[in-house]
Amino acid sequence: MNKPDTRGDAVFAYSRATFEGLVDTALAHAKKLGATDAGAEASEGCGLSVSVRKGELENVERNRDKSLGVTVYIGHRRGNASTSDFSRAAIEQTVQAAYDIARFTAEDPVAGLPDAQDIAGPEDQPDLDLFYPWNVTSEEAARLAMACEGAAFATDKRITNSEGAGVSAQQSHFFSAHSRGFRGGYPSSRHSISVAPIAGKGDGMQRDAWYSSMRSPDELADPQAIGRYAAERALSRLKSRKISTRVCPVLFESPLAAGLLGGFVQAVSGGALYRKSTFLMDSLGKKVFPDPIDVAEDPLVPRGKGSAPFDEEGVRTRARKVVDAGRVEGYFLSTYSARKLGMRTTGNAGGSHNLILTSRLTQPGDDLREMLRKLGTGLFVIELMGQGVNYVTGDYSRGASGFWVEKGEIAYPVEEITVAGNMKDMLAGIQAVGADTYNYGAKTVGSILIDRMKVAGS
Repeated sequence: MNKPDTRGDAVFAYSRATFEGLVDTALAHAKKLGATDAGAEASEGCGLSVSVRKGELENVERNRDKSLGVTVYIGHRRGNASTSDFSRAAIEQTVQAAYDIARFTAEDPVAGLPDAQDIAGPEDQPDLDLFYPWNVTSEEAARLAMACEGAAFATDKRITNSEGAGVSAQQSHFFSAHSRGFRGGYPSSRHSISVAPIAGKGDGMQRDAWYSSMRSPDELADPQAIGRYAAERALSRLKSRKISTRVCPVLFESPLAAGLLGGFVQAVSGGALYRKSTFLMDSLGKKVFPDPIDVAEDPLVPRGKGSAPFDEEGVRTRARKVVDAGRVEGYFLSTYSARKLGMRTTGNAGGSHNLILTSRLTQPGDDLREMLRKLGTGLFVIELMGQGVNYVTGDYSRGASGFWVEKGEIAYPVEEITVAGNMKDMLAGIQAVGADTYNYGAKTVGSILIDRMKVAGS
């Protein structure tokens, strides 16, 4: 049996043992009121955020938040309430509020806690090495941010301005339990350094940005390297042009390719499926991607940004193939959405975990230069604007900027264009996936080449 994770007790205002006591108090009161089932979670987060601009300190913010959330079931009627007051009286009032909400809520036949067979026990809760608190002072954080921004300005005299640089150090912990026997919780951390330089002057100004985000501060990229790379990206966009409307292949830079993977996840998630508000209805077992494409999910990656031994309902997580040889092998389901669909939860209450999209045709040498060669003549997109995706129909239309590529070489930067298509056609039209993998949150993917899209310009 795993011992409770107490590593955060020296960092946080409330210990793991205190949280267990608060949650147990809430569950006991729910039972006393006559609840059929109940769940509770106590959480706390704290951190430091520092921002600078043009070598001057702008903001220093410290945050410390705490919450106790309670869910009460009376049969198949559910009520939720939360409080930031951890006194016994406040906890009992919160449980009472959740209970009263449940009393007057319409019955939902699929509402309820997870089934016993899906609940994570102590043996299902490995230490995933997610907690690396960063005791950085505001002065040290400011120096790192200034070094990052300073490196951007020092890259080229054409870097004339900046939207600023920032350092963020965040850590949190929680403990959750419910009346079906689940008990679990752990501390975690997430830290980042970012900068957004501006190149050029007047109407010709171009902005870009870059950042590094990791669980451990020791794994963050060098601040100067972040600044230089962000500056180089902004400089590369100077003298951007407009292009005429056309249909052509489009290469999405790897951070944007992660967004395409996110679109697929949303389309095959339980809420969209049971509401019938997705362009990928009834896609289980069907081919959505080309044959070489696989999508794997692994929630148990040490230090992974999307790692979790159990989901938000206390359901155990597991590694699985979501897409195998282009065919959809699994949805993303919570207990509720699974029951609505007559299926079983996949442990995805709260979202996906460490997704990796790969192509069986990708070679180690398929870096960005090689992907541009595969693009041939077409559009290389490095920025998307707007939220123009209709997940019911799959229609896709977003503002974009990037580079026009001819014969595998970047010809010139382009801006004020729109890329349009249909997500179903885009996923099916993936021609290649690069080895230039980038991790964006819980998703890792290389650049993605789509066979054809409409590019609307002047």
